[in-house]
Order: sequence, then C-alpha cells, then structure tokens
Amino acid sequence: MNFPSKLVENAVNAFSKLPGVGKKTALRLVLFLLRQDEAVSEELAEAILKLRKEIRYCSICHNISDEEICSICSSTGRNRDLICVVQDSRDVLAIENTGQYNGLYHVLGGVIAPIEGIGPEDLNIETLLQRISEENPKELVFALSNTLEADTTAFYISKKLRDSEIRISAIARGIPIGGELEYADELTLSRSLSTRVPYNPS
Repeated sequence: MNFPSKLVENAVNAFSKLPGVGKKTALRLVLFLLRQDEAVSEELAEAILKLRKEIRYCSICHNISDEEICSICSSTGRNRDLICVVQDSRDVLAIENTGQYNGLYHVLGGVIAPIEGIGPEDLNIETLLQRISEENPKELVFALSNTLEADTTAFYISKKLRDSEIRISAIARGIPIGGELEYADELTLSRSLSTRVPYNPS
C-alpha cells in the first residue's frame, strides 16, 4: 500500500496494530480523523494516554477499576456467598450485561496454557484461594470459555480446593466447544448461569 505521506503511513501502522483492524480500515480511520477538527484527535489521544496512565486493577478481584477496590467488590448489594471465576474483564462485562448474576467475581487474567508458557503461577489463582480462605463464600462458579485450557484451569483450581467445604459449580454448557465467552449472546449466557451444574472434573 502506497501512502502520500510518511505521517499517514505511521498513523495507519499504529492503528493496524489494534485487533481486527487491517490496513484498509486503519487508513479509513486516519482519513476520518484528518477531516475532523483537531480537537477530536486531541480528545482521542488524551483519552488513550489517561487510560494507560490511570487505569487500575481491583486489589481484590483483579477486575479493571478506577479505584483500588472496584465498584462490584465494594458494593453492599452483592451476594458475597458467590464468587464467579472468569478469564478476563471482558467476561465480567458479558455476565453483568445478562442481569442474572449478583455475586462477586475473580478475574484470573488468563488460563493455564503450557504451550504458550502460561502456568498457574502466572494467573491470579493464589489470590483466589486466599479469598476463599478469608471470605468463606458458599459457592465458586466457574464461568470460563469452553476450551481445553479453560477446563485444565478449572480442574487445577478444584483440586486445590478439594479439602474445602465450598460448593463448586460451572455454568451449563450453553457455550459451544471452542467458543469464547465474550462472543456468547446474552440469552445463552443468562441460561448457562441460571442452570449451572456442580463441577465434576472427572
């Protein structure tokens, strides 16, 4: 792709690093910004810089937050007997949008994937075990994507809790094999949550 300006080329290359944005889409975005007032670009740049510099992660559940403790963990209206284990913050958003869950969350920050060099120590598993020990919730709900890596992660955590009295469940398999939780429609996700089943790794 030939560019009329090195500045345009640099901007296109920067935009195309975003997931799902190819060179053509990036060029459209760049040309759109060039047609707008300079204030639009300044606002976009300021929002991105502010995001990177000021975003925090909840010290309890590891969800994205503006404060040290997120609004969910600090809420007095949440059911503290339930902790829903998810892979990342996108999954929290997906479940919250169903309006069917009122418990707490724990964001693992990924799943165990030995091929990619991701082990249990790279995830927020130890803090989950510590939370369970200190907070004594009644139920742990696995709401992980329906993949081999996610199943391995759930199996590992359940084994760590084998001496605990906590009830372990998993959302019903309304999510297709190999499917990502964030792409599930709200009705499917809602039904999966409401019809969760006891977690049985065997």
